[in-house]
Amino acid sequence: MPTKRLKTEMEISDFVRGCTFLGTGGGGSPDIGRQFLTECLKEGKEVGWIDVSEMKDDVWTCTPFYMGSIAPQGEQAKEKMRQLGLSQEKVARPAVSAVKVLEEYTQTKVGAIVAFEIGGINTPAPMDVAARLGIPTVDADASGRALPEVVQGLVCLNQKKATPITCCDQWGNVTIIKEAANYATAEMLGKLVSLLSFGLCGEAGFLLKWQEVKDVLIPGTLSRAYNIGRAIREARESGADPVAAAIAAVEGWRLFTGVVAKRETEDREGYYWGINTIEGTDKFKGHTMKIFFKNENHVTWLDDQVYVTSPDIIEVVALKTAEPITNTDLKEGDTVAVIGAKNEKYRTKEGIEIIGPKHYGYDIEYVPIENRVK
Repeated sequence: MPTKRLKTEMEISDFVRGCTFLGTGGGGSPDIGRQFLTECLKEGKEVGWIDVSEMKDDVWTCTPFYMGSIAPQGEQAKEKMRQLGLSQEKVARPAVSAVKVLEEYTQTKVGAIVAFEIGGINTPAPMDVAARLGIPTVDADASGRALPEVVQGLVCLNQKKATPITCCDQWGNVTIIKEAANYATAEMLGKLVSLLSFGLCGEAGFLLKWQEVKDVLIPGTLSRAYNIGRAIREARESGADPVAAAIAAVEGWRLFTGVVAKRETEDREGYYWGINTIEGTDKFKGHTMKIFFKNENHVTWLDDQVYVTSPDIIEVVALKTAEPITNTDLKEGDTVAVIGAKNEKYRTKEGIEIIGPKHYGYDIEYVPIENRVK
């Protein structure tokens, strides 16, 4: 039995809401994540997680994930799909298939699932895999938030072996990345394979025994996501301010309130890039915030002065409801609040190099959020 079992659709919605919040603008579609877990619940499958203390050192774990761009699908992509004859989906759960292929290829039995990151689909999806395979999901992940690149995960920072990586898409294509020169090339190979999926490709890797991976993960992150989502819902139901509730749940700060005035976006190299410009309202009236994102939010400027950056969490939520909004769904005219919170596990030289502003091409020194907001 899992330490926490999600028994109702409301609990699933709370969990996915919290995952989307920690997804910092990326992490995949919460609608799909919610659908995955709701279908599991209706089919009588066990949805939840176990505490890290319940894991045994000799259990094999792996990390299933979806890779690809979160950008809206354009007409050019639709035409290319028609040319390739990709009209009928054959695989409902590509990530489940990826784990099965990984087991078959390595002749290994996976005993537990570990999420790579926290996000609207990229945490529910591994849980969906676990539920369908009848194995537990561990209450931990390798990022504490969502990240655009596999190389940025703590398993990579701690030199854990990623390959072999199995890749399966909804069209029935199956690829195995047997070896890769390094994490960056593994990332690129996986991304190139995912381009053919014209969306998100199910992949599985990091086949590791628990004793090898347990010390590099962030424990309790699934529980944290659930508590954030529940706090937001309960604030709405009680008539309290859900934005304030979200801030309290993450021990964070309100960075800005305003209306999305402009979105500059680009689908490039399998990532969704852009700048969101928000014009201030209420106490922020007369001020402007800009947010750079590569799938997820990474750099903010307040009145053109550098403000909060990755690795800390930057999340845009609907002002009235505190519902987290991904960069795929954010629209000009949305009235929003921007919330920031710490992500302390990455406050090392290596962590800041791989996820801080300079990694995204900005000559900006990382300053912890608690110092920026002063």
